[in-house]
Amino acid sequence: FLLMEFLESEGFEVKLARDGAAGWAYFQKGKFDLCIFDVMMPKMDGFTLARKIRKLNPKIPFLFLTAKSLKTDKLEGFSIGAEDFITKPFDEEVLLCRIQVILRREQTDEDTTKECLPTKFQIGNYFFDAAMQELTFENTTKRITEKENEVLHLLCLHQNKILRRDEAVEKIYGRKDYFLGRSFDVFISKLRKLLQHDSRIQIENVFRVGFILKVKNEALRNAK
Repeated sequence: FLLMEFLESEGFEVKLARDGAAGWAYFQKGKFDLCIFDVMMPKMDGFTLARKIRKLNPKIPFLFLTAKSLKTDKLEGFSIGAEDFITKPFDEEVLLCRIQVILRREQTDEDTTKECLPTKFQIGNYFFDAAMQELTFENTTKRITEKENEVLHLLCLHQNKILRRDEAVEKIYGRKDYFLGRSFDVFISKLRKLLQHDSRIQIENVFRVGFILKVKNEALRNAK
């Protein structure tokens, strides 16, 4: 209640759910710009709720605000697509700043940034449409998650060049952080699985630097 009152005093419209099931019900009925989840909630834990919401709306940004501080919990949260993982006790002003950064970045991305960059790529036998978050292979199209989409888009924009991990993490999450770097590596692993049906495609690891997307004997092409 104190957090809700603080955010409302800062001009936000806040909907408070007492448990995960209520949060899921509210999200299906309303329109939200950002979600804040606890991990340990009755009826439905925060990780489960986050996964369900991401399936319904892959673009919704969210963060975890929780007493759980284990490394495995943080990595799981980031692997789902969390923007941040803040442990209690926390400073309300710091949380407010992080919320504002997330919302500003989302607005900037929607208004300008992505419009200036290529969004369609032929990757071996795959066709990738970043604007639609779609990856197509042999007439089968899969809608990938927002974070998978952002990472693959960056790899394609840096075709056959090193995509530096620290720069990519800052671009996607808005700041550099060890756990965010580990989360980025998780999405690289997911993309390798998504692209595994064409053996010519390789996401090469450059030790302590970053990654390179390569297609053997074929240049990666922008699809105009």
